[in-house]
Amino acid sequence: MKRRQKPYKDIVLTSPVTVDYVRYSNRSAHWFLAKSLRGVIESAGVDLNEVDGLCVSSFQLLPDTAVGLTQHLGVTPRWLDHLPMGGACGVAALRRAARAVQCGDAEYVACISADANQVDTFRKMLGSFSQYAQDAVYPYGSGGPNGSFAFLTNYYMREYGATREDFGKLCVAQRTNALANPNALFKKPLTLDEYLDARVIAEPLYLFDCVMPCAGGEGFMVMSRENAERKGLPYVNVLSTIERHNAFPDDPIQMRGGWVLDIDELYDVAGKTPEDIDFLCTYDDYPVINVLQLEDLGFCGKGEGPDFIRGHEFTWDGDFPLNPSGGQLSVGQAGAAGGYLGLVEAIRQLTGRPRGHQVPDASVGLVSGFGMINYDRGLCTAAAILEAA
Repeated sequence: MKRRQKPYKDIVLTSPVTVDYVRYSNRSAHWFLAKSLRGVIESAGVDLNEVDGLCVSSFQLLPDTAVGLTQHLGVTPRWLDHLPMGGACGVAALRRAARAVQCGDAEYVACISADANQVDTFRKMLGSFSQYAQDAVYPYGSGGPNGSFAFLTNYYMREYGATREDFGKLCVAQRTNALANPNALFKKPLTLDEYLDARVIAEPLYLFDCVMPCAGGEGFMVMSRENAERKGLPYVNVLSTIERHNAFPDDPIQMRGGWVLDIDELYDVAGKTPEDIDFLCTYDDYPVINVLQLEDLGFCGKGEGPDFIRGHEFTWDGDFPLNPSGGQLSVGQAGAAGGYLGLVEAIRQLTGRPRGHQVPDASVGLVSGFGMINYDRGLCTAAAILEAA
């Protein structure tokens, strides 16, 4: 019998920080991680020596690990974690840090994620990202995520009748959201015609379907409600979380994620339903993954994503606000920090301090993560429901 998760009683998230994104930078991932940590502790009003918990995610930290980074950062934590989970790392960090504070292993846990992006960084990273993926696709002359997500997108379109116009509606809405975000790398509006007329990348993916790598960092702090209130910090409450890896391995291709296995628990523990969610922050490196999350998180049934898209508006002031920061497709993907982007934005929205548009009357947000793509599927899924204080 599956045990029901314990509530995150009196554990809060605060001090969201973004290290401004740039397309390219000669600085290292270590520099962006250090900048993220500085921003978090300054925002939280804690001294560096008070940070007794640290959670780190970065693709380019190698050959270092989180342990080596502690010397670089000058911290002496009694609780430490290193999460190489890509787009799921933000929620995964929240889960682990919250339990560490709850059980007394740490008092102030800084969760940070960052990556650099030099001109050749992305190509080099793909060369060592996944041995499984290399073995599967290199013999066919394909490499990198564009080929894998083209495979998934093509299957979804054939199986469920999605069109490029459906995916384009999501991309155009997210670009509209991003225009007010000073951190977004895409500064120009995007029309549906421009989306449809863009050059092909890997059929059926076109230019605006593909996330753009960049450099930058994200972070937040986990602490007790008592400490947050004592310091006068705005914070959000953690209602529930889920996490799953390598779900449905016998499916011939990924058309559902691990969220499906735990979605009832996510809502039951939170005491919420999909109708209670005021905005959704998905992991959105490609539009088809947005659609999977809409379905698997309970907003519509399997295969109903296209109709759901056609029946809703996804801008920050629409009836279903999706990625109000603009998401990775319009902000950029700073490596592993892409797994933090939605969570950091949700904290800002629920504390009334967005860097762009404020979702009207936002009190409950859902954040979803998806990461570590092998040839035919992403292995990590996670989600969290957060509520304004």
